[in-house]
Amino acid sequence: MRVISLVPSWTEFLHDLNVDVVGQTKYCVRPKSKFHTVTRIGGTKNIKVDQILALKPDLVLANREENDQMQVEHLSQHLPADGVMLTDVRKIEDAWIEMARIGERVERLQRTRDLLSRIQDVWGNPKPERGKAGYVVWPSPWMVAGQDTYIHDVMRHWGIRNAIGKDVEGRYPSTGDQSDVGATAAYQWLLPSEPFPFRTKHLHAFQSTHSNRRFRLVDGESFSWYGSRMLHAAEHLEEVAQWVSLPPKHQLR
Repeated sequence: MRVISLVPSWTEFLHDLNVDVVGQTKYCVRPKSKFHTVTRIGGTKNIKVDQILALKPDLVLANREENDQMQVEHLSQHLPADGVMLTDVRKIEDAWIEMARIGERVERLQRTRDLLSRIQDVWGNPKPERGKAGYVVWPSPWMVAGQDTYIHDVMRHWGIRNAIGKDVEGRYPSTGDQSDVGATAAYQWLLPSEPFPFRTKHLHAFQSTHSNRRFRLVDGESFSWYGSRMLHAAEHLEEVAQWVSLPPKHQLR
């Protein structure tokens, strides 16, 4: 089966299932061994429909949040009824359900069940709440992960309460700049490596202007990627949860 993935998380998952991935986006960086060898068909928000069709896929895997609705619908018009599989992941349980659905569709159900079992063993049951933090997705304007997101559910599972409460509307609300309400909504902030690549220089800049707040760089893939990346994320998520729970004087930035 010839498969094209428009979703970085699912691309890694498909490769781990040993599926014949004939096309993927430029953001599908995992596994690294496939990044330079598999045909790139544009970005997640700007796919190249003609190039995708020329590859004659049996299945194109898309995601409601990652991909542009009009582009996916346009692509669907040129493929068989079951040629596009649209996924939607907003909770951890959604990720597990979609993994099983994909595994069955690509005829790798047993491999999927084995991988899913390993992930569930590593993640275990939801952890007791250990602290509260906000999760930034973009610095200017200051955009954060709201409640109805996969990131929020990952935080919840690992015992990190999302400082962005239900009273803040939107899945990824903008709260102005970091000196505005966004910086006062939480004492602790997580700065991920994607979609905006927060680096040490950003952490130091925020910390110098907000000495009464705590900031930490985190691996964005661990918080926002599902599929097989979940197996590799557990150790980092536990480490971040422990940091959130520590008294300020013990927190390492």
